[in-house]
Amino acid sequence: MLRLLAIFILLFSAVVCAKAPSRILFGSCSHQDKDMAIFNSIIKDNPEVFIFLGDNIYGDTQDMTVLGNKYQKLGAKPGFKKLKEQAELIAIWDDHDFGANDAGKEYPMKEASRALMLDFWQEPENSIRRTREDGIYTSYLYGEGQQSIRVILPDLRWNRDPLSHVSPEEYASERKPNKMGPYKASSDINASMLGEKQWLWLEQELQKPGRIKVIGSSVQLLADFTGWESWANFPADRQRLFKLIKQHKVNGVVLISGDTHWGEVSYYDQDLDYPLWEVTSSGLTEEWKNVSPNKNRIGQFTNNVNYGALNVNWQKQDPIITLGLYDEAGDVVNEHRFRLSLLEPY
Repeated sequence: MLRLLAIFILLFSAVVCAKAPSRILFGSCSHQDKDMAIFNSIIKDNPEVFIFLGDNIYGDTQDMTVLGNKYQKLGAKPGFKKLKEQAELIAIWDDHDFGANDAGKEYPMKEASRALMLDFWQEPENSIRRTREDGIYTSYLYGEGQQSIRVILPDLRWNRDPLSHVSPEEYASERKPNKMGPYKASSDINASMLGEKQWLWLEQELQKPGRIKVIGSSVQLLADFTGWESWANFPADRQRLFKLIKQHKVNGVVLISGDTHWGEVSYYDQDLDYPLWEVTSSGLTEEWKNVSPNKNRIGQFTNNVNYGALNVNWQKQDPIITLGLYDEAGDVVNEHRFRLSLLEPY
């Protein structure tokens, strides 16, 4: 029986849980050397699942002993321990826990980093995430039928092509004064964060069961171009995702992301059959006061520590979704509520 279960996991690369959660919380950017008081409010908010969206530690090293010690510091935090007892924890990485700031496929220690990351998050020994040749992407299915959520976690580091930079002069004279970063959109239509094999996997995941499909992206997806790391640096990737949603008539997509060190909600409905919402929650400890402009932002941003939430009221015939951002005290910063049918045109 155990052998059959292992084969099932390897074939389908998804963890299946019996009940669809009503309360999924998420966040990113937790520095292991800092106090994590925000976990107190997260625990009081009673999450059934908590998604760590990357930069879960600040590793930034090629020394795996150093990286491993930083994971142990996170694991020793009292708030982290309590959260682990209360909720299911799932995780993807971003650059700092992958191993280096803004790193992509060129990072030389990714195999060793993968082993440390998956050991810390207690990934099963027979998980395909441990042996895939192109990353640690995965998915989780909660519930079934009309009460089901599929959480899809792509790996945006393992295969990511090099970033394109503006000149130092342009950054100093134009970008920095406008609170924007040094990167620009790639002119190479083949440049990608995911790689072709992962794209085929993602296309299949979008077509699998799950009334709500949560894509957990380690960098922002819908945000207007900021000059920092985001899907906007790889426009072919972003357009490909939008095309797949329309082509396969995928209902119920909701986006969550991290990385930025500020929190905001983005809303996008151009050339789509229903609006896409994205909650960016960052960080659990990290703050960036020079928040970049974003024409797709809806409501106010926060440049203080924060966490995000996806709440689903399954008791209604047309379930009500609440997307929100919350501060260290657990108070609302930005919250939006709508019926699930808004995301179900097909």
